[in-house]
Amino acid sequence: MIKIGITGGIGSGKSTVCKVFSAIGIPVFEADLEAKQLMNADPEIRRQLTDTFGAAVYLPDQTIDRKYLAGIVFSNPSLLAKLNGIVHPAVRKAFSDWCEKQNSPYVLHEAAILFESGFYKLMDKTIVVIATEKERIERVMKRDHAAAEQVIQRIRNQMNDAERIRLADFVISNNDNELITPQIVDIDKKIRANG
Repeated sequence: MIKIGITGGIGSGKSTVCKVFSAIGIPVFEADLEAKQLMNADPEIRRQLTDTFGAAVYLPDQTIDRKYLAGIVFSNPSLLAKLNGIVHPAVRKAFSDWCEKQNSPYVLHEAAILFESGFYKLMDKTIVVIATEKERIERVMKRDHAAAEQVIQRIRNQMNDAERIRLADFVISNNDNELITPQIVDIDKKIRANG
């Protein structure tokens, strides 16, 4: 089975692109959603997170307090590495198990930090979704009801598009003046032809 990693910065439109791939019959594994589910449900991961970050890492309803966790790890690289060391191996295993159940020419592994985590090295090919910074800011402000300054800060904390493009096999430009479907159909043809 061909494994394709797909990523892009905040507000680039990864989710929209993945919906189009899904509509043409390509299964999509959402790594960030899987990580969240594992942090909430897997007893061993819960124990390790509580041991590492304290009981406050879980809200009273026993779901992960993502804001609290982000506040701790994003300003401390060693704690971020600990978090990734707990969660990433479980996500890799979940992806591997999920792949075995799929019956398609290829699958997509969608992750915000595909390159940063090193997970792209396990993929056969990678796709990066890009958009202008102006469009990304507007999309995230609308989606998250966030101030422009907050969105700009989040963009600055991520890998930039030039770095992502350098590591990618395919690029999808998701700007308001370009159609994404023809780009997706073209990439789909190339992946199927070379699979």
